[in-house]
Amino acid sequence: MMSEQPMNPPANDDENTNAEHVETGAGEGGRVLDFPARPVEPTPADQPAHEPAAVEPDRFLTGEIVNHPDDTDPDDQDGARPLLVDPPAPRRPEGLLPWIGREIERRPVIAPWLRRRDDIRDAAKWATGWAWHAAGFHTVRTPIYAARLAARSPRGAVVALANAGRWVGDAESKPLRDGAIRGGEADQYLRLAAARADRVRARRRLAVVAVLAGAAGLVALDTWAPGWLLGLLAVVAVLLLGWVGTTPDKPVTGRSVVAHKPTRLTSDLVVRALGALGLGEINKAMAKGSNGITFPAPITRDGPGWRADVDLPYGVTVSDIVERRDRLASGLRRPLGCVWPEPAHDAHAGRLVLWVGDQDMSQAKPRPWPLAAHGQADLFRPVPFGMDQRGRLVSILLMFANVLIGAMPRFGKTFALRVLLLAAALDPNAQLRIFELKGTGDLSPLEGCCHHYASGADDQTIEAAMESLREVYAELNTRAKRIASLPRELCPENKVTPELAARRELGLFPLVVAIDECQELFSHPDHRDEADRLATGIIKRGPAMGVILILATQRPDAKSLPTGVSSNVGIRFCLRVMGQTENDMVLGTSAYKNGIRATTFGPRDKGIGYLLGAADEPQIVRSAYIDGPTAEAIAGRARALRELAGTITGHAAGERPADERPARSILLDVLALFAPGEDRLWSDTIAARLAQQWPTTYPGTTPATLAAAFKPYGLAPAQVWGTDPDTGEGRNRRGYMRDAITTAWEETEQRRRRTDGDNP
Repeated sequence: MMSEQPMNPPANDDENTNAEHVETGAGEGGRVLDFPARPVEPTPADQPAHEPAAVEPDRFLTGEIVNHPDDTDPDDQDGARPLLVDPPAPRRPEGLLPWIGREIERRPVIAPWLRRRDDIRDAAKWATGWAWHAAGFHTVRTPIYAARLAARSPRGAVVALANAGRWVGDAESKPLRDGAIRGGEADQYLRLAAARADRVRARRRLAVVAVLAGAAGLVALDTWAPGWLLGLLAVVAVLLLGWVGTTPDKPVTGRSVVAHKPTRLTSDLVVRALGALGLGEINKAMAKGSNGITFPAPITRDGPGWRADVDLPYGVTVSDIVERRDRLASGLRRPLGCVWPEPAHDAHAGRLVLWVGDQDMSQAKPRPWPLAAHGQADLFRPVPFGMDQRGRLVSILLMFANVLIGAMPRFGKTFALRVLLLAAALDPNAQLRIFELKGTGDLSPLEGCCHHYASGADDQTIEAAMESLREVYAELNTRAKRIASLPRELCPENKVTPELAARRELGLFPLVVAIDECQELFSHPDHRDEADRLATGIIKRGPAMGVILILATQRPDAKSLPTGVSSNVGIRFCLRVMGQTENDMVLGTSAYKNGIRATTFGPRDKGIGYLLGAADEPQIVRSAYIDGPTAEAIAGRARALRELAGTITGHAAGERPADERPARSILLDVLALFAPGEDRLWSDTIAARLAQQWPTTYPGTTPATLAAAFKPYGLAPAQVWGTDPDTGEGRNRRGYMRDAITTAWEETEQRRRRTDGDNP
């Protein structure tokens, strides 16, 4: 029988030697398999070519073996020689420096919840409440417990006598004696019987002594003890006998609380739930029995719930899990509001952070707003907004930011907006301009604190909102000039500071503009283009100048929310929406793809949404619930603070738009026509833009009528350089400078304020 015996030639044999081996083996009638060897490292220049390169004996080379096109032997019919493509594993650095070349994650020495003041306060509050409740519960039921013990005392007396008799008769040794009898061990039985007799004899003597001593004690007590002591001893004896006569299945006391302990989260539960999602890669990894699902950190308690960090199988992303949140909750056997899968934004796309709460977030009792009863706010510091799913306070820094809130109708959008506006009202230095375009008066408690306020779904309210936006847009130029003119030591960063905002004469106080149902403004046929331009300009330039724009909409789509607005807002809060488009319009492009999906919220998740921009990572937040009466009380406190600070102006001071200025201001309208980067315009360009933007207000406007309208403000046309849009040639024509119009508007405002006695 022929046999195959593979022969490995020495590594230092060249190809001729290998050929000889092959020929020799073939001549003997066997088959020799050629395994050509080659050095794993290039031969050094100073080493002879026929000698192999030295390889360290303790060095291991790992990697995938592939064929190299240059190593193919002409006589080899099967392929090519193997080539190692992976680099050698890095060796441990030499020396006594353990931190070199290592990646070490240090676990916290103190548990995270022990470092959070809110968690410590909650734990102490819970322990105190539990102790107080348990003490009161059992104190009230003390007579019932005493009656139960008295009723069970006869049985207790019988049980006590029976146990005493068993002890005296040494009943506990009976099984040993019975075993000796069944085993036929006579000697063993005799020894056990003799030992029992000795024990019984001694115990009988002790029992007689105890009975006589007890009888003597009773006679002595009856003779000399007072009656109250006899009664007390009798009660104690009855209670003790009742306790002896109580069976384990019928306890004397009842339970003061019934604990519904949630299921402990374990790795098996997590793996089972992930396997129930129907994802092919997860099922494939589980079917092979490999470690496709791993846990880089232990499953721990995190607030009122459990946290599990999970590394998903290769090719599975957190987005795949988030969109199947309902199935994940079913696999964990927990309510949907308890299961919150999130991506770990500081790790790879397959790192899942799974938090499973003890209680449904929508059913948990909301905590009172920290500023509901007392205190005031400072917009230069974070203001409380709500709670996350772990029960921790979430705050938002409004200064130097803008806010966009979006949701389906009736899911808490206006309530979330009202929380931020109440916080702004509690800062007496902030000026509020609020426009509620739904007309239901949800923000009416704040009317007494507003410089501008309007509520309604009509054109008059929209016009008032536009007028205020024009003023704010023009105010950006005014503030920019004031900031630029300030000494460097007062304004080193060229932005509003708390010290500058406190100086009312500078006019750099925080200015908050809020528009609820802003889709009515951005979709208005006459104002949408201008509203888009004004809002985008305020969002881009306002934060550095202390101007905060807050928008809320229940229709977050491309028509109702301009791209310039949705793409530049810094803080976003999205409650429940139905689709990916609406989700990304509020939360930003690719938010849905990255696993940040407000579409996963259910009908019961009112007031719960994703908050982006307020912290380093997206947060799931339940906004604080402030009802109407509470909002009225908070707004009353806010007005009192403003009266004390002397910052009641505009609508709150009783002024009306008709008393403040004409229905329209030609200066503000023209300023609104200047695009970003334009500092001068020709008169005919301004006239054309006015007629195009407001055809009913400025019909047939010409350079002559424009000059007549500007004349009361001290403005006259001058030669300005510009580029003809038709020919592309530059030339001088009659027009106006943007700075001149801004200065005229500022002087007009100052004259009006002096006339009205208003000192902002």
